[in-house]
Amino acid sequence: MGTLLALLLLLSVAAFLPGCATAPSSGEHPRRAFIFDQDTFSHANDLVWEYRFDEQGDWTSRRREPKPDYTHRCFVVARSAKQFFQSARFDSDRPKASIDTYRQLIDQVISTSPRKELPEGKKVAIPGYANLREFSEEQEALLKAECGGAWQSYFQRGHWRMIWPFTRRHQQKTAEQLASEIKRNRTPVVHLVRFPSLKINHAVLLFAAREGDSTIEFSTYDPNAPDRPTTLTYDRATRTFRFPANFYFPGGRVDVYEIYHGCGY
Repeated sequence: MGTLLALLLLLSVAAFLPGCATAPSSGEHPRRAFIFDQDTFSHANDLVWEYRFDEQGDWTSRRREPKPDYTHRCFVVARSAKQFFQSARFDSDRPKASIDTYRQLIDQVISTSPRKELPEGKKVAIPGYANLREFSEEQEALLKAECGGAWQSYFQRGHWRMIWPFTRRHQQKTAEQLASEIKRNRTPVVHLVRFPSLKINHAVLLFAAREGDSTIEFSTYDPNAPDRPTTLTYDRATRTFRFPANFYFPGGRVDVYEIYHGCGY
């Protein structure tokens, strides 16, 4: 997600953003669990670069050709999925609406705070579709246009946190809090970083947790790969998170903190 120069600019601006611009969670939580095939977007956040291991085993990159037109929006996509889960309901029994109506409804959902959940009776009703996945398959262009620009990824207000050290105690506490939230059917969005390295600088949404004696395995919606869930693993012995190898990350340890929640994030 961007260059080091852009990242440093982002951090310098984020440090001056207000810490409590939105209200904290009301304490209520969604009545149902997040379902990957229903509550995610069908389209991906595209990458500017192609990554691979070269013949020497080094992780290298080159610009994608042709240049993709929907990039640097991993934070936007993850946040928007959370907002639709918390603040929208779909009604396939009602007839489909006009594009202008859908634009207004999307804007209503995106204008809600991702840090606060709407009561069931106040959720934004989306007619003509059964779920977000179906909606995004048919209204992809509209959702891409209305959910937010790349600048919202660069200027996410919690980015200040990545420049401070991540202790093993902090990561243990983070893993425990994330697992606790998921038990209450919340959907935490987390920032995966290895600052100051830019090998990974990415947002994903967590929706399930399987706790074992040695690990916690978090089922993960990756905006870059919407076809299937991936797994973010927390190792209890080392108190470390690991993200698997894929087409943009060689795999390995990541530092994790939750965003779109509470003051300062």
